[in-house]
Amino acid sequence: MQQGYSQIRAMLAITKGSLRAIFRSPSSVVFSIAFPLIFILVFGFIGSGGKINVNIAFDENSDTVNPVYLGLKNIPGIKVSSKTGLALKEDLEKGRITALVNISKKTNAPYTIHLTSSEAANPQNVQVLQSILNAVISGINQQQYPAAPTIASISKEVKKIPGRVYRTIDFILPGQLGFSLLSAGVFGVAFLFFNLRQQLVLKRFFATPIQRPYIVLGEALSRVIFQLITAVIIILIGHFVFDFTLVNGWVTFTQIMVLSFIALLLFMGFGFIVSSVAKTESTIPPFANLITLPQFLLAGTFFSIDNFPTWLQPISRVLPLTHFNNAMRNIAFEGAGLSDCLFELGVLGIWMVVVYAVAFKTFKWE
Repeated sequence: MQQGYSQIRAMLAITKGSLRAIFRSPSSVVFSIAFPLIFILVFGFIGSGGKINVNIAFDENSDTVNPVYLGLKNIPGIKVSSKTGLALKEDLEKGRITALVNISKKTNAPYTIHLTSSEAANPQNVQVLQSILNAVISGINQQQYPAAPTIASISKEVKKIPGRVYRTIDFILPGQLGFSLLSAGVFGVAFLFFNLRQQLVLKRFFATPIQRPYIVLGEALSRVIFQLITAVIIILIGHFVFDFTLVNGWVTFTQIMVLSFIALLLFMGFGFIVSSVAKTESTIPPFANLITLPQFLLAGTFFSIDNFPTWLQPISRVLPLTHFNNAMRNIAFEGAGLSDCLFELGVLGIWMVVVYAVAFKTFKWE
C-alpha cells in the first residue's frame, strides 16, 4: 500500500539539504563562528577586568552633611545607588556596586572614609574610586580648609565581602553571542530567501505537494540548528578556555540556549523583511546593516550602555539586542532564571509580534 505524502518528512528533507549547504559555505562558518570568536579571544586574553562605570552606595550610617559626601555625589563619573537592605547587599555581592562608602567622624578628628567592596567588583574600579576620593578631599582642603591638615582620610583597608569574580569575558561573550545570532538571522535569512526566489527554487517547490509554510519552516529550521550549534561552540570555548561564568552549570547553559532560540526567531524575522524589500542582491547589505549596525554599537555589545550619553540611553534600551544581552548576562553570571527575565522576554516578544507582522505583510514568494 502506497504511503501518503508527509509534509513533515518533506520539511525535514529541505532542512537537511539546507543545513548541508550552510556547512559547505565558508562565509557562513566564518561570520557565525570564527568572527565572534576573534573578539572573544582578544578580550579573553586582555585579563579579568570588568565594567567601566564606578557605581557606589552610601552606608545607612554614613555622615551625609559633610563636604566630601556632597563633592562625591556631584562628580559625573560617580553613580550613587539608592537601594537599601537586602537589595543593596545583593548588588554589592554581585559586583553591580563598586563599593559601599561609609563616612564617619569622631570628635575633634577628621572624617574617616571606609570602603566595603566585593570580590565580584572590578579591582581597578576600587582604585579609581580611591583616587577620586583623594582628589575630592584634596580639592576641599585647598578651597575651604587651607589651614587644616586634612578634612578627611581614607582607610587603607578595603573590607571585602564574598562574591564571584567578574571577568571581562562575562560581559563580552553575551554580546558576541548576540552579535552572531543577529548577523546570522538577518544576513543569512535575507540572502537565502532572496536567492531562492531569484534562482526559481521556490517556484520549483510549488510543483511538489509540499505546502508553502513547510518550505519556510524547513529552511528556517536549518538556520536555527546551525546557529544553536554555533552558540554551543561559543559558550563552551568561553567557559572552558576563559572561565566564562555559568553559575548553575548545565541548568544555566540550557536556559541560555532557550533564550538564544527565542532571540534567533526574532532576528530571523528581520531577515525575512530584508529579503522582501531588497530589489537586487547588492541592496541586501545596506538594508541589513540598517538593522544590525545600530544594535552592534548601541546594545551593550562591547560597552555598557550606562557609558553612553543620557539622551542616547533610552534609544539603546529599546533595541531587542540590548534585552537579549541583559538577560544573558543575568542568567549566566547572576544565576537568574528565565522566569526572572520576564521583562526582557516581554520586550523580545513585543518585537517579535511587530517584526513578523511586517514580515508576513511584505514577504514575497516570487
